[in-house]
Amino acid sequence: MAAEIVNHRSESGTEGAPEPFDPAFALHRGGKMAIAATVPLRDKDDLSLAYTPGVAKVCTAIAEQPELVHDYTWKSQVVAVVTDGTAVLGLGDIGPEASLPVMEGKAILFKQFGGVDAVPIALATTDTDEIVETVVRLAPSFGGVNLEDISAPRCFEIERKLQERLDIPVFHDDQHGTAIVSLAALRNAAKLTGRTLGDLRAVISGAGAAGVAIAKFLLSAGIGDVAVADRRGVVSRDRDDLTEVKREIAELTNKAGLSGSLEKALAGADVFIGVSGGTVPEEAVASMAPNSFVFAMANPDPEVHPDVAHKYAAVVATGRSDYPNQINNVLAFPGIFAGALQVRASRITEGMKIAAADAIAGVVGDDLAADRVIPSPFDERVAPAVAAAVAAAARAEGVARR
Repeated sequence: MAAEIVNHRSESGTEGAPEPFDPAFALHRGGKMAIAATVPLRDKDDLSLAYTPGVAKVCTAIAEQPELVHDYTWKSQVVAVVTDGTAVLGLGDIGPEASLPVMEGKAILFKQFGGVDAVPIALATTDTDEIVETVVRLAPSFGGVNLEDISAPRCFEIERKLQERLDIPVFHDDQHGTAIVSLAALRNAAKLTGRTLGDLRAVISGAGAAGVAIAKFLLSAGIGDVAVADRRGVVSRDRDDLTEVKREIAELTNKAGLSGSLEKALAGADVFIGVSGGTVPEEAVASMAPNSFVFAMANPDPEVHPDVAHKYAAVVATGRSDYPNQINNVLAFPGIFAGALQVRASRITEGMKIAAADAIAGVVGDDLAADRVIPSPFDERVAPAVAAAVAAAARAEGVARR
């Protein structure tokens, strides 16, 4: 990183020989997004309508009928992307300022793939209650809240408290986005090999935000069995070192009653899902059931290298864009928020998330193959399909307000 900073400074005119050009710094200079007006402001007549005195009529109408805020402001089209910078990508706790390039990136993904405007908000606090109170006070300006890169286990409590306090969708993408896209890929992988979700036993490496959410989501979708492993092995009832979140997971998962190491749990398993980093030994992958699935999603280095996984698995997926079957959250969150905002949903339900997963899986259609169990993030059919499915599910579950 130090070398990159030197490169950046040399481009700014520091004395000395110029360093090699770094396209990442060039692209990020000045930020990656901007606010743009949607109405003209050419003369005093435009000004009188866009601002005073015309704006007063709209303000008065909203004061009398608060629901009109969705029709006459940006509220119904914009999402707050909120972080405290404690779990940013693979960089960890780097703080709010350093998280901003990622939050800007998230915002432009919302716009590019879902047509949804988003505003990055990086908070200078890691206190759970302070984050909740801050977001609650900001909420009147937004139609939804996307929580991003907040470390576990605080992220679970923050999301839960915000859902209780707000009447707009609150969605922690690191949890639910990963779970939704994983389920979509898993459904298609099962279909490809002539099985159903209920036929599968899965092992998840990682008991953080993504691992916990994936386990719960797969259970709600009907998977046969799932076990979760952390650094100390399978999260099981016989362990006395579990946090409250892990104790809950121990009660919900692991019908087979497994204990011990991740490698031991993988013997005979149908599915490996990696959201933890680290490396899984080849012999553990080899011990999995025939026609197994390996979803090794750590970035930049998957828990199982695809070349190794392909020796034993029928379907291999990663989190990387340079291999087939990329498990990428961008397949989920833009369409989910687009659909939720379209019907002014008060929250995002489990049914809406399952509808999103089914829609993503459905886009693959007749192109289903071992190297295509999930669509490309650049497939323009994805976001509209997800938005339509989420909107329909919101109406069916009674959380839509239009």
